This record gives sequence, C-alpha cells and structure tokens, in this order.
Amino acid sequence: MLKRYRETVVPALKERFEISNLNAVPRLEKVVLNIGLGKQQGDAKVLETAQQTLTRISGQKPVLTKARKSISGFKLREGTVIGAKVTLRGPRMLDFIGKLVNVTLPRVRDFQGLDPKAFGNSGNYTLGFKENLAFPEIKSDEVERLHGLEVTIVTTAATPEQGLALLTGLGFPFRTSSND
Repeated sequence: MLKRYRETVVPALKERFEISNLNAVPRLEKVVLNIGLGKQQGDAKVLETAQQTLTRISGQKPVLTKARKSISGFKLREGTVIGAKVTLRGPRMLDFIGKLVNVTLPRVRDFQGLDPKAFGNSGNYTLGFKENLAFPEIKSDEVERLHGLEVTIVTTAATPEQGLALLTGLGFPFRTSSND
C-alpha cells in the first residue's frame, strides 16, 4: 500500500492538483473504528461483544467512549459508556486499509461501490457497516448479536475532491455517478 502511494498516487495528485511541495500532497493520517451502543448502552454483554469485535478487527484494544453531557430525551447521563473506538496509525492503518479494500468490501452483501459524496468538508471519509460479518476475523457462527461499525478515514486533504482522488488512487471502489 505504501509503495503504491509513493510510486503512483503521489505523482498523480501532484499533477492533478498542481502541488509543487511534496509535503502538501494529501496522505492518510489515521483510521478510526467506532461502535456505538445506541439503545443497548446499559447491556454489559453488548459492550463486551463490541470490544471483542474491535480487538479482532484492528488488533488493538479499544477505548470506551463516554457521554459528555446528560440528555434526558435519550435517557443518557454524563459519563455513561456509549460506545468503543480504536484509532489506527502507521503500519497497522495501512494493513487495515489494504484488508478493507481487498477483502472486506468485496464480501459486503449487495455492494454497489462506495458513495463518493460521503466526504466531509476537510477530505475525510466515513463509511458504515450495518453488520460486521464482512470482516474476515469475524466468524458468522460465533456471532450472537449483530451490531454496526463505522470506519472513518482521516486524510490531510484540504477538499473532498482531493480526498476522493487520494482514496481512488489507493484502490477504493467508488461507484460512478451513473449508478446513483
């Protein structure tokens, strides 16, 4: 993945966006995997399952996320555990992205390609999985409860166009506008 980035993606991005400084070329910064517990936030078994899932997928121990403030409409108190997340950087991030593009996304049921409009204003991309069975580390016969998973790819791209060009160059399968 790193070799592909240096040899093909960087020159293409420099030419397309007329970037003269090598350090200004968009690059991957980190990948954040997040599982929110939602309505099941009080269930310790669901939290444990979410932590095990993140550990298997990422190879790292997840950090618990807690509510920053109380919201009575959601029956949420400040400090309550509401999810778990893992941040990947460096070689682990590159390994995960390679696995995501080459193994996980092709295993998603009814996959039509990634939505190119899902970029944030700063060139970061977020995709969600309704179920985590697409990941090869998760065995379908061991799963008791299905839960979603959110993957955020943080880049140094300044615009969504630069982020799209970066991820397309790295092999992400974005769908063309004619499929929308």
